[in-house]
Amino acid sequence: MKWLVSLAFAVAALSAQTVCQPVLAYSPCEIVFELDAAEAKTHANPYWSVELRAEIRSPKFKTYQVHAFHDGGNRMVIRFSPTEAGQWAFRLTSNLPRFNGKEGTFEATPSDHPGFVHVRNVRHFAYEESKKPHLWFGDTLMNFGGMERAAFDQTIEARSKDKFNHMRGFLLSADPARAFPAPDRPNTAYFQELDKRVRLMNEKGLTVDLVLGHAQNQLAKLLPDRQSRDRFARYVASRYSAYAVTWQMVEQFETYDNGRAFCKELGTAMKLYDPMAHPRSTHAAMTAAPLVGDGWLDYIVYGSDNDQLNAVERQIYAKPFVNVGFAGAKGATGAEFRHKLWRATMNAQYITANRQGDSAEDLKALTAWYDLMSTTRYWDSEPYFDVDGGRAIALEGIEYMVYIEKPAGPVEVLIERHNYDIYWINPATGEATRPKDKDWKGEKFVVTPPSDSQDWILQLSRDGKKEGMAKSYKFEARPVPVQDVETSEKLVPFTLVEPQKDTIPLSSGTFFEVKFKRQTRATRAMSYLITAEVTTNGQGFRVLGTGPSGQFQIPPALAKGGGVMVLRVTGLNANGKAYAVDRVFRLVQ
Repeated sequence: MKWLVSLAFAVAALSAQTVCQPVLAYSPCEIVFELDAAEAKTHANPYWSVELRAEIRSPKFKTYQVHAFHDGGNRMVIRFSPTEAGQWAFRLTSNLPRFNGKEGTFEATPSDHPGFVHVRNVRHFAYEESKKPHLWFGDTLMNFGGMERAAFDQTIEARSKDKFNHMRGFLLSADPARAFPAPDRPNTAYFQELDKRVRLMNEKGLTVDLVLGHAQNQLAKLLPDRQSRDRFARYVASRYSAYAVTWQMVEQFETYDNGRAFCKELGTAMKLYDPMAHPRSTHAAMTAAPLVGDGWLDYIVYGSDNDQLNAVERQIYAKPFVNVGFAGAKGATGAEFRHKLWRATMNAQYITANRQGDSAEDLKALTAWYDLMSTTRYWDSEPYFDVDGGRAIALEGIEYMVYIEKPAGPVEVLIERHNYDIYWINPATGEATRPKDKDWKGEKFVVTPPSDSQDWILQLSRDGKKEGMAKSYKFEARPVPVQDVETSEKLVPFTLVEPQKDTIPLSSGTFFEVKFKRQTRATRAMSYLITAEVTTNGQGFRVLGTGPSGQFQIPPALAKGGGVMVLRVTGLNANGKAYAVDRVFRLVQ
């Protein structure tokens, strides 16, 4: 994209003021400082000891605080992307007297950049500048910073052509010493090359989802104390916040000894130091939802294809959902890949693929998904439950998308009474056909899929209405539904019958079973999520199981501190109503 231009300009040694050539809005602009001999002698390690930041004011008087980062030798850089055209002003604060209190200005010119991605409409995303919805369509290249440059360039070019708009990968290599030989000394050459790769991905239209650390305590071992973690967060935020990025703290936070506390500390620091407020989350083996209450997390990442987990949590949390593990741990391909892709979609999740191979069939299914979802009001859609024979998302009264994974007879959809255009879509190819009766009016739509040999998507759409809504653009077409989970024992239709004892052993597995207290039409299809939390250890809850029965083993992180554990069963009925029941147990050896 032509809008991504970098402009570096030097600040005069005495005045610290610069007049630069105009830079396009949403393009990284660099203010460069060189320490003199005396300053370099005082600050042998500028990464650790130099304090230098700018208060940057927009033409509309919005102020951003931007820290400088050390870029090798005696060089310090303030990197910032202006978000609107006009004259910007800055004022410096520093422990280097030569720069402290100095002021300057620079110009930004209009660009066609849509703006950085931010959370909008409770569970969705939009571009900051254009305010238009953002359909998150991600892929994964975890070692993008360490692979051969030619292979990297080729991969990014291909992913851009395949219409992906996010790329997820590690900030650090598997060997953290390559990026940080010591906790207080980043390898400048490593990060300068990483800068170029992040910029290239942005140029190709890809927002970069940066995972700051690997699993199994990698980042905690690299940064052993609070001061080193704070300085790391400031360095990363000041170096990359000028680009189109999102933050994902660590890979599988559950594998960290104190994953919740570690992510809260790091996430809070990133929130403080990132002037552009890029969306923050963390990767998770299952779900990042245990961290929602800590105040720093903007969207929930899933690493699991567990359909019941994904369906239940969608009804509980008022956050966007991005599933990076929808294809499963083994990486499903072919028809099963497609089924898992659309199951995640029916849970109203955004998706990030992990295309380690180059399956043309899977790529075609992904492309068909993107092309189809781009034509819908996906940012207004929520899971819809008045369906038999399939699963659906809908903006009620406007559009219904029904996925029939295994056709077995008629499909019934209850809808608002309007005229609808009808489409049958093949999710493997994206090919759409219209039946002879291409439109329909009524409140109960009953139809048989074209064949029972494959999965299908049924789309009921008021095309004319959608076109009119697009002309008078408005992001939200309705208030976003956020339900309160029913916890009254009298109203919850199920109970936990196993375990019967009030103790749970740490050394062996424990059986659980949920049974109905009463059955109704709404309980004909139930999803169950089993979670547990030891409140005294501060680890947050962990997912123990799903479904009405099974066996769980208490995870080591959950067992820390022993004592009392609260086990919660959350159930979601066929009408989309969520219920929860809690039981308290003592953990014993």
